[in-house]
Amino acid sequence: MERTEIVNVIQKKIFGLALTVGAASFIMAQQKMTISGNVKDANGGVGYASITFKNQQNSKLSDAALADADGNYKLDLAPGSYDVSIEAVDYKKFTQTIRVEKAGAIAPFVIVSDGKANLNNTTDIQGVTITATSTKPYKVELDKKTYDVKSDLTAIGGNLQDVLQNVPSVSVDTDGTVSMRGSSNVRFLINGKPSALLGIDDGANALQAIPADQIDRIEVITNPSAKFDASGTAGILNIILKKTTKLGFNGSVIGTLGYLPRTNLNTNLSWKKGNWSWFLNGGGGYQENKNTNRSTTNYTSGDLFSFNQNSINKTKSNNYNANLGTVYDISPNTSINLSGTIRTFENDSNNPIDYINYNRDGIVDFTSRNAIGRNTNTGMQGDFGIDHKFDDKGQNVSLSLSLQRNQSSNDSKITATDNGVFSSLTNSKTKTENKSIIAKLDYELPIGENSLFNAGYRLDHNNNDYDFFTQRRLKDESEPSVLGRFTGLANYTETFNAFYLQFKSKIGAFSYQLGLRDELSNISFSYPYRDLLQPDVDTGIITNKKKNYNNLFPSIFLSYDFAKNNQLLLNYSRRIDRPRSFFLIPISSPNDVRNVFQGNPDLNPSYIDSFELGYNLSKSKVTINPTLYYRKEKDNIQFAIIQDITDPGAFTLGPNNVGSEDRYGLDFNGTYDPFSWWKIMGNIDLFGYRTRGDLYVSGVLVQSYDGNGFSSRARLANTFKIDKTFSIQVQSNFRGGQKNASVDQKSIYFFNLGATKTIWKGNGTLAFNIQDIFNTRAREATNYGPNYTRDMYMQWNPRQFSLSLTYRFKQGEKVEQPKKKKDINANSNGGDDIPPM
Repeated sequence: MERTEIVNVIQKKIFGLALTVGAASFIMAQQKMTISGNVKDANGGVGYASITFKNQQNSKLSDAALADADGNYKLDLAPGSYDVSIEAVDYKKFTQTIRVEKAGAIAPFVIVSDGKANLNNTTDIQGVTITATSTKPYKVELDKKTYDVKSDLTAIGGNLQDVLQNVPSVSVDTDGTVSMRGSSNVRFLINGKPSALLGIDDGANALQAIPADQIDRIEVITNPSAKFDASGTAGILNIILKKTTKLGFNGSVIGTLGYLPRTNLNTNLSWKKGNWSWFLNGGGGYQENKNTNRSTTNYTSGDLFSFNQNSINKTKSNNYNANLGTVYDISPNTSINLSGTIRTFENDSNNPIDYINYNRDGIVDFTSRNAIGRNTNTGMQGDFGIDHKFDDKGQNVSLSLSLQRNQSSNDSKITATDNGVFSSLTNSKTKTENKSIIAKLDYELPIGENSLFNAGYRLDHNNNDYDFFTQRRLKDESEPSVLGRFTGLANYTETFNAFYLQFKSKIGAFSYQLGLRDELSNISFSYPYRDLLQPDVDTGIITNKKKNYNNLFPSIFLSYDFAKNNQLLLNYSRRIDRPRSFFLIPISSPNDVRNVFQGNPDLNPSYIDSFELGYNLSKSKVTINPTLYYRKEKDNIQFAIIQDITDPGAFTLGPNNVGSEDRYGLDFNGTYDPFSWWKIMGNIDLFGYRTRGDLYVSGVLVQSYDGNGFSSRARLANTFKIDKTFSIQVQSNFRGGQKNASVDQKSIYFFNLGATKTIWKGNGTLAFNIQDIFNTRAREATNYGPNYTRDMYMQWNPRQFSLSLTYRFKQGEKVEQPKKKKDINANSNGGDDIPPM
């Protein structure tokens, strides 16, 4: 006997195997023999089927194999009786008991179609770049919808922002702002918790730094239960990254070239052996963007007749990321996991801005600013977790700890001219650092066959430090002077303690889930005090503010199953919108002094009551999921554009708690497979809104938000399977206009195209996509003020296209995972649970 075999036997004994079982394993291990076979249907071999052989006497002798393109497989087994299970795309699960007594070929296994798709199996099995998928692009469960990223051909080689453009109930604005059902107050999570991958308040930049090929699925939670953080009145988007499920060493690498210049190289590696699992996801990329902004302001009174502003902001960015982790099974019931993540982002920008003032006396005043900027961002995160299963009935507990740190630096040099003559030079530096600690404890206890009790605690502690510094030298000055409005130190600290209880059960066809969450919020922040009449004077005074809240957030979920895959759902939850840290800090950026964003330290949270009534029908060729919803928000946050008294061409944008908003609508998702080669997925969101509120400054009405309206969002994706290896997808997107007393936003429409070709016997995939085929994705709006109207145009990026190549190597054998206790409230489409919050 070889030394390695002896070591393996000793290791098994160390991990708790009984002496007799270990001896049996030792004896039978010497007698392993090679067997081979074939998986087929009525038409021939079924490629890439997963075959699992479970030994009836000793589970340690079990093994698994993955069939090749023709359905053939080979593996080594010890003599004995085995329960065989076979899973393949578009086929019913096959089970059979066999006896293995000698080496050689065994009788073929014949499997049958499940009737949901054609019998032609796909030749792409890895994930991100499949040519056709038999599973539905999304599935509906009691408290969430899960979107399968594999179904989106137009995002291959892209990033998270590209993926989100095709997620049901989600829309991405031209500037990268993500909204759900018309509201941009969305809470992002990575694997169930906030993450340093998303940075500090850097919006679209963070979304572009997460490669699409590292994403497994996206869970859309429009009405979160008590398990989840109550923040985000629009809902939660939980980004689930890929993890290994196969034995041995496996991996893939994907490279992308595109225009506007875009290059990416990313890899996903995994290794699973015995009690250890390792994974490494990482890569980097280079990208260029071009952002176009135009505005024209016409005045009804005063000396200024009109004001024009034009800018084209060009940026060049690099991003790198790596995620390394391991999972170790201490015992069959206990495992620990440890992972580390680092993400870096660098951005260089060139942003010239032209201003033209037309006075009523005929004088034209031309000024310009050219801002050269550099932004860097580094995020680091370490995660540790323990999962323990008390028994096989589903009682378990999990503990996790996450330490995160994110640093951001933004430097800019701004040169201004007045009618072609140098007027000033401004240097601005901003540094931000965030440190976070997130700890979670979750407990799950099944009660009988149809009930489940959950309880948990969560701690979130975040500390943000801001360092703003701006100085300007005028043409007649030899030394620069500090601009107080754009300079100062600020700190923001928040601590959230949350407790939740949740109970769900099923009585016949009726299911219910009741939950209650208690969140204690302690927030403190400090910033330099400025005199409104002399904003550039440093008073030397630091303002300190505290905001403490203790709120209860109930949730109720009800469902009734008329039949299999035919379900009615009704739910309610209460949510909170806590202002982001930079919404509270009243220190501005000088990059565009005519359009300044300034925080409001008097902001308070908004609260929302959310109701949904949904229906889900899933058949072999059709799924229908309409949802009626109603949301009522109090003290909602609206943005005001306030005209500068001394300079009519300058405006300040800031958030305010103004009035209330009622929003109601119909969110319709559906899929239809008219033929085996044609799949359709659509999403329509029709919603109405009513906003009430007025903004007063010093007793003067500066902006009214009163308004009623109706708007819409629509998305349609058609996927055509030309043959087994070639597919094309066309996406069309529409975003309806929206209007209130102060803003009239125009409609937006655009089209995307994606195509994939499987090569190298299924180990490679070529993908081509075009974003915004007709170059129509731009935002236009008109803003109405007391004595002006302002027309604005913004295009985040023009048309883009890219070509990607994916290569997969060493496709190991899929391991049949231990099955969890069935979720009594999930429909028959199945789906994994989101990590509790």
